Amino acid sequence: MTGLYIHIPYCHSKCAYCDFYSTPRRDSLDQLVSFLVKEWRMRRHELPESPSTLYLGGGTPSILSLEKLKELIEGVGNKSWIESTIECNPEDVTLQWIDGVRALGFNRVSMGVQSLDDDQLRFIGRRHTAHDALQKMEMLLQNGFNVSVDLIYGLPHQSIDSWRRSLDGVLSLHPHHLSAYLLSYETGTRLWAMLQSNKLEEASDEAVHEMYQHLCAVTASEGYEHYEVSNFAKTGSKAVHNSNYWNGSPYLGLGPGAHSFDGKIRRYNPSSIKQYLESISHNMTPFVVDAEDDLERLNDFIITRLRTNVGLQIEEITRGWGGELADAILKDVRPHLTSGMLVREGDRLYIPQRQWLRSDAVMRDLIRVL
Repeated sequence: MTGLYIHIPYCHSKCAYCDFYSTPRRDSLDQLVSFLVKEWRMRRHELPESPSTLYLGGGTPSILSLEKLKELIEGVGNKSWIESTIECNPEDVTLQWIDGVRALGFNRVSMGVQSLDDDQLRFIGRRHTAHDALQKMEMLLQNGFNVSVDLIYGLPHQSIDSWRRSLDGVLSLHPHHLSAYLLSYETGTRLWAMLQSNKLEEASDEAVHEMYQHLCAVTASEGYEHYEVSNFAKTGSKAVHNSNYWNGSPYLGLGPGAHSFDGKIRRYNPSSIKQYLESISHNMTPFVVDAEDDLERLNDFIITRLRTNVGLQIEEITRGWGGELADAILKDVRPHLTSGMLVREGDRLYIPQRQWLRSDAVMRDLIRVL
């Protein structure tokens, strides 16, 4: 199975925590759509087969007019995707927008809610209120979409009680899918600058742990499968497109800052709208090849597989990199098996849910033996 990702690098405003490539300037927005279609025609041969999933991310794809969205979808081939997802913010969701994206074949919507505390929303630069978010979630669910909701925990000034209210409020509407992310202070973001200047404090490890434990307990009680570090799904509602990233399937990324993987080679487009438009206008593919050697590919394999509840299969390492390396990895994981940070079931190694917040320590040890 292969996937198509399209990056829309425009937002209404830049959120305080976001390090994805995006800009609130929209002077090239309409021009970008035709260039995305042109890039698709130039690069679609990189995929071994026609993509089965489509994902519009950003930025904020719901910033596109329905007219431009139609131009984009028809340009890349409006067909019956197994899964077709568009990211949105609550302020962009209207009945007209819902009808429009459904008519274009989208069957899944990923909405950035982040919190149901209005003070927190203002602090991180979100434009909606908690009431808006719940109202728009309900509209999407009532109109038959597979709905995924994003939340963040570990926010500045976020109490455990406020996290519980946000989580419980979202789950009360029973979305099909939940992505819950621990806040990361990324270099260059406003929150990172505030942290460096001592204008805020990070949430304590104890508070984060309690938030995470509540997250795991409540989602399990509501029937969600915790299938990846940050992702939870009702039966039959796992993110098919995103799972391609974790299981090593090929995908093509279009647009400024987008990444691609054809099964062997990784490529990425420069994070510059100007550079992207100049390349496409001269009929030049904008990507840069991210040259990886065998060990770097193995590192990617280990990291992505151990982010999931499936884990990694030793036999896959043996087939891809040889039995000697597989034996070395099995030797290196012994302390983690003893401590309970890792579990082995037959040929499978996985990190149990309760340890996922500490999974980086396991991954570092596995990579260090290479």
